[in-house]
Amino acid sequence: MRHHAATDAGCRPARKLSPCKESPGRMSELVHIIIGAGQAGGHAAIAMREAGFGGRILLIGDEPHRPYERPPLSKEMLIAAEPPPPLWFHSEQRYAERAIETRLGSPVAAIDTVAQRVLLRNGARLAYDRLLLATGGRARRLAIPGGERMLLLRTLEDARALRARLRPGLRVACIGAGVIGLEIAAAATQRGCAVEVIEAGPAPMGRSLTPDFAAWIAALHRAAGVRLHFNATVQGIEPDRVICAVGLVVEADLVVAGVGMQRNTALAEAAGLAVDGGIVVDEFGRSSVANIYAAGDVAAFWHQRYGRRLRLESWRHAQNHGIATGRAMAGVMEPYDEIPWFWSDQHGANLQMAGLLDGASTDVWRGATTGRSFAAFHLDAAGRVLAATGVNAMREIRAAQAMIRAGRPVDAAALADPAGNLQKLAKG
Repeated sequence: MRHHAATDAGCRPARKLSPCKESPGRMSELVHIIIGAGQAGGHAAIAMREAGFGGRILLIGDEPHRPYERPPLSKEMLIAAEPPPPLWFHSEQRYAERAIETRLGSPVAAIDTVAQRVLLRNGARLAYDRLLLATGGRARRLAIPGGERMLLLRTLEDARALRARLRPGLRVACIGAGVIGLEIAAAATQRGCAVEVIEAGPAPMGRSLTPDFAAWIAALHRAAGVRLHFNATVQGIEPDRVICAVGLVVEADLVVAGVGMQRNTALAEAAGLAVDGGIVVDEFGRSSVANIYAAGDVAAFWHQRYGRRLRLESWRHAQNHGIATGRAMAGVMEPYDEIPWFWSDQHGANLQMAGLLDGASTDVWRGATTGRSFAAFHLDAAGRVLAATGVNAMREIRAAQAMIRAGRPVDAAALADPAGNLQKLAKG
């Protein structure tokens, strides 16, 4: 899955709400509405119920589907011999057993923060006591001539439409060498397509990887037959080709863009919530407006460990931030301080990264990049692990997360020794 981290050094929201302390009788009368039936919203609904909230929970979503897994959309959904069914996070029975009401395919038009009501596009008005915005984001479309010709990948329908187009011999141009663009390139190659990737930056996954790992990813794709073009800004798309500013012309029967995500903050902005690249929330998911929370991709949340706001786009963040915020809305106040983590499957290799590279000055390698499994631990000047990147190295990344959380200097020589005990190092 994709992961990008953006940070802000600004202050936390000044307003602080008190924990929910209503009596059991009053709790059963409260209404919690969740706007956004994706991963964060779906997990928040279950979490607040399991945390003891006894009131009404209403989960509202734009799409006609209940919350489903998005990582397979750029992987199994494109390459499986037969179109696989969606992977639902929770069954309809689980929602019913927990008395979670769903209104799917019901876009929200506006939020009235004074009356504490949500207005649906169909005219319905729903009162809330507490509201969670888990509106996520949408795939970014380039504002260029012919931009309407590009396919995007964000939803189940997007994946099904793309899958239907992929066939052996098709010339596919992928705009963007981020996680989504590269996963689509890998899947299209496996489907027998001739694939070229066009990237405006100098390297693949430049916001997430060190130069060494970016070079390794580039080599992985080239070895699979993918042609890569860097420092190439797309100027326009014609019926059979992509025109770039550097004079590059890429012949293509199909153009797919993976150029990032735009957070769905319009509802929040119109309602007067503080927005700074995402809906500004504290470590409990509370926004700048009373009784409104935000979680998942759409949130710019305060992280106590890093002392600043982060904006993350990853599978685990959407799930765990939704859970933490749902519990906070139910009165269980536990600061959200997960270690950032993401993963991606490309050409049979599993890439994982944990932590943030900010402040790292030394890379300690464990295993050779010519082998099947290897990892690099990214240390600061004091010898503390700040981040780690690995290929087919789940054990190393798991240990790295413990080291990051511990915040203690580690023995670099022992870290690099393939026979060294990572768990012992992680425990200090």
